[in-house]
Amino acid sequence: MIRKILIANRGEIALRIARACRELGIQTLAVYSEADEQSLHVQLADEAICIGPAPGNESYLRADRILSAAELADVDAIHPGYGFLSENAEFAEQCESCDITFIGPKSETIRQMGHKARARETVSKASVPIIPGSDGPIADEKIATKTAQKIGFPVIIKAVSGGGGRGMRIAHNAVTFAKEFQSARLEAEKAFGDGSLYIEKYLENPRHIEFQVLADKHGNIIHLGERDCSVQRRHQKVIEESPSPFLDKSLRNRMGKAAIKAAQAADYINAGTIEFLVDAKGNFYFIEMNTRIQVEHAVTEEATGVDLIKEQIQIASGNRLSFSQKDIALSKHAIECRICAENPSKGFIPSPGTIGLYYAPGGHGVRVDSHVYGGYTVSPHYD
Repeated sequence: MIRKILIANRGEIALRIARACRELGIQTLAVYSEADEQSLHVQLADEAICIGPAPGNESYLRADRILSAAELADVDAIHPGYGFLSENAEFAEQCESCDITFIGPKSETIRQMGHKARARETVSKASVPIIPGSDGPIADEKIATKTAQKIGFPVIIKAVSGGGGRGMRIAHNAVTFAKEFQSARLEAEKAFGDGSLYIEKYLENPRHIEFQVLADKHGNIIHLGERDCSVQRRHQKVIEESPSPFLDKSLRNRMGKAAIKAAQAADYINAGTIEFLVDAKGNFYFIEMNTRIQVEHAVTEEATGVDLIKEQIQIASGNRLSFSQKDIALSKHAIECRICAENPSKGFIPSPGTIGLYYAPGGHGVRVDSHVYGGYTVSPHYD
């Protein structure tokens, strides 16, 4: 069993991991930036090490500093949470080379499924339906335009290394395509250091449905039902719900089987999410796989009663899944709402600052995953 875990993250997910570790009797090491010295995850962890200044690229994105802290504190595992280095194949590979357990999939799996075009190819070979699109990345704008015309407008331009709605643009005709293509490329280069793009047919008003999967190191793979993430703003999720009111039993079963086939095709281990778009006729299409725990994992936990963070740790420890597919039931209905620090009078721009008073809701059926408190300062350095 894992003895001590370094939590390579901040905020609510860092607290969530720390809580699961404490319940499992596992020691924790928090790493933090200078801006997070008073954060709750720093206060509640067994040990804490500062790894740099406030900007993420000088702290939470510095794999070398995180690994140095891991060696200094003699940890035997690292949980990356979500964001930052959670889907960085090189970081996972460095953990492997240092004989530190990375609580997530293998580095080659992250590399394979994190590349959106390769992920499409991988699941397509397993007969999982995909949206019509380009055969891999397209660098040349003229070729991209011809490809878009062949697919048929409207199309959506996506960053190969993208996520979180960044590096994504919709083009409704050839006139606007060139502008959107260049815009997506620039944003992708800035956000991910990779301006590679691919093109897909754009589905009008689809449902965005994702399936949570768990896979151990012994070949056992299950899904834990779906999350409906259709309520979005700027291609970013705002509300998540499980089970989806849109899916009937037959469609849910077919999509669940497809999610497992996709995970098997990727030789997947640990927790991951298979994302689909579903049209009005019930046709569904794979769009991507997230090779990490999701922000909205709590929805699945509440609907199924399964602690996903604990399961991640158990899987990373080499244990078999303690339940099978027939044991999973969406016995409750859960809805998650993300609360962001924004200024509605200024176009919902980020609004950092100090929280004067904070009262969390409570009561039966209410869950709050948050790292803030009265007097806490919301930093401008992280989204």
